[in-house]
Amino acid sequence: MYLRNAWYVAAWSDEIEDKPVRRIILEEPVVLYRGLGHAVIALEDACPHRKLPLSMGQVTGDNLRCGYHGLEFSPDGVCVHAPGLARIPPKACVRRYPVAERYGLVWIWTGNPELADPDEILTVAHYDDPAWGVNLGPAMDVSCGYQYMTDNLLDPSHVTYVHKTSLGNAATADVPVRMTILDNGVLASRWMLDCELAPFFRPYVSFAGHADRLQHYEVRYPSHAIIRDIIAPANSGAPQGQLHPDVFLLDSYNFVTPVTEHSCRYFWFQVRNFRPDCEATDQALTNDFISAFNEDLIVLSAVDYGMTNKRTPNTDIETDAAPLRFRRMLQKMIEAEHAPEHLVS
Repeated sequence: MYLRNAWYVAAWSDEIEDKPVRRIILEEPVVLYRGLGHAVIALEDACPHRKLPLSMGQVTGDNLRCGYHGLEFSPDGVCVHAPGLARIPPKACVRRYPVAERYGLVWIWTGNPELADPDEILTVAHYDDPAWGVNLGPAMDVSCGYQYMTDNLLDPSHVTYVHKTSLGNAATADVPVRMTILDNGVLASRWMLDCELAPFFRPYVSFAGHADRLQHYEVRYPSHAIIRDIIAPANSGAPQGQLHPDVFLLDSYNFVTPVTEHSCRYFWFQVRNFRPDCEATDQALTNDFISAFNEDLIVLSAVDYGMTNKRTPNTDIETDAAPLRFRRMLQKMIEAEHAPEHLVS
């Protein structure tokens, strides 16, 4: 089950042009395209006649024409043209999904359209700040259920072992993780003090020697994460809020969209407080994050298979506290959404 009254990422904005694009979102087929005004339109990807995907059809102005018998549907999902028929079938319509564009992404609302408020989309600090750089990577298809992704994004402890030559090292092994319950999600975090810096960060940090590093792993409902790294010279006061002039600040925004029970799509970008106009840094960071994230995807695919086909019960451990709390709270939200008084007629 999924939380449907929520915004999910459907695509990067530049993926959607005047040709229909098919996506599976929360197990529902959706077609996206741009009409005459260049606004993104999202409809159910199934012609009501014989259920041919409308993504196999053609954009005609603001409308979408089915590739089987030419029925055309307006941006509202209503059939407005039926070639060769005496009248348009009154039940010939498809579902329309509210959409919005923010941060170069197309967001889609999958629940009650009357509740769709674009102002509820997560705010990205510093996205338009000229003093901060932005780098982004490709959407990644992941062979695991989306909650294994949110588990991972609430688990700083895995970096020592999954990312031992990139984001993690021995210095990240034994520092305990603190859980904080937020109004809109869960935070797992820890300060690692006076430690050797992980290999990933060495090319980007402007000071030498040991560091104090914050791992801030925050996941918001339904499945969006902010991973924040603060790296400062050791003993310079960063844990107390005193930021050294050479402090490294990087926020990684991660958006997980469920596709099926055992697959999801992963969108991400980073904002940083250094080298804001350096294209070489943009590309290097993107490449480094692709390599690190691919390490996650290999593990998570195997975890999904192992948990799906387990022969004996799995054992939860202390570092699962934040992921399990997130799962429980999300499940309560899903159950509340499916209560009779919340169902859409």
